[in-house]
Amino acid sequence: MNDRALARATLARQYLMERADVSALEAVSHLAGLQAQAPVPPYLALWARLKNFAAEDLSTLIDNRHVVRLVAMRGTVFALSVADAATFRGTVQSIMERDLHTNAAHRAALTGMDFEALAQAGRELVSAGPLTQMQMRPLLAECFPDRAPEGLAHGVRGLLPMVQVPPRGLWGRSGAPALTTLEDWLGTEVDLTPRPDALVLRYLAAFGPASVKDAQAWSGLTRLGEVFERLRLSLITFKSENGTELFDLPDAPRPDSGTPPVRILAPFDNILLSHADRSRILDKQYRSQVFTVNGIIKPAVLVRGKVAGFAAVSTTGESARLAATLFAQQPKTVIAAIEREGRSLLKFLHPAISTRDVSLDRLT
Repeated sequence: MNDRALARATLARQYLMERADVSALEAVSHLAGLQAQAPVPPYLALWARLKNFAAEDLSTLIDNRHVVRLVAMRGTVFALSVADAATFRGTVQSIMERDLHTNAAHRAALTGMDFEALAQAGRELVSAGPLTQMQMRPLLAECFPDRAPEGLAHGVRGLLPMVQVPPRGLWGRSGAPALTTLEDWLGTEVDLTPRPDALVLRYLAAFGPASVKDAQAWSGLTRLGEVFERLRLSLITFKSENGTELFDLPDAPRPDSGTPPVRILAPFDNILLSHADRSRILDKQYRSQVFTVNGIIKPAVLVRGKVAGFAAVSTTGESARLAATLFAQQPKTVIAAIEREGRSLLKFLHPAISTRDVSLDRLT
């Protein structure tokens, strides 16, 4: 399977071959969650993928407890459907537990710690109401006076599935991340049993075809080769251009033709972070232009299914501007498509601003 066919397959199931006519909740579930370490990116990810998406659609889901924001894959905050939250977090819990022993900033405070006692203390503290980590620190210090409070709060976040409650993550509101347990937020017991087989199948449905290393890069888990071997008879396999074995669901979409449309992705978009080998969508020589040294991942401009540049949005007074920087010269039809997409994005982000400009430049 060459890179072009591989890209089409992944773009199709990412709703990036054409915008999907599904609800925001269906999309969050199908996409196996949305990268959400900042409040705005999940909204932009859905805007790029769905027909007639309104920001209120996701805000309402968060406010009504149908979508939750919590640490999951790779130890990163994701927006997940309630149906997925416990399973996904439970399956990757080993990542958080490993971090408690290896995190350079907090390892000293947590070495020799009674983690069961710390988890119980955290549960009891937030049972009275959500707390920020800053608010947790002095309270935890009272329970464990010989430990650094910053490390204790970090430990609670790793030991328990902690939801960032609204207004954090709401469109136009947000706020500091106040936390409570997933169980308290939903008002019911949650099953955190690890289900790696189910997680791999969900990954392939959203990001396949993919290799073992790709699935590990997305999830943060190791030794997933064992899982793929258990599933092998129920999957189909391909070889990538460089000879890597790729796995996929037999009935997943793999379009044999079609030109992917121009899209402007969200910052930290999952499609850029969910494969060890990103060559299907991002050429290696451009990675440093999109992934910055300080950990920022810029909004990428997709042209014919490949990252062809990046964008930045700014506002000044009563005008909004999207500046796109392209890696190479593009045909006039592509330029026009980028301009249309840019104006549409500005309207979504700043509906009250009537002056919206799109500028394009070449990378020098």
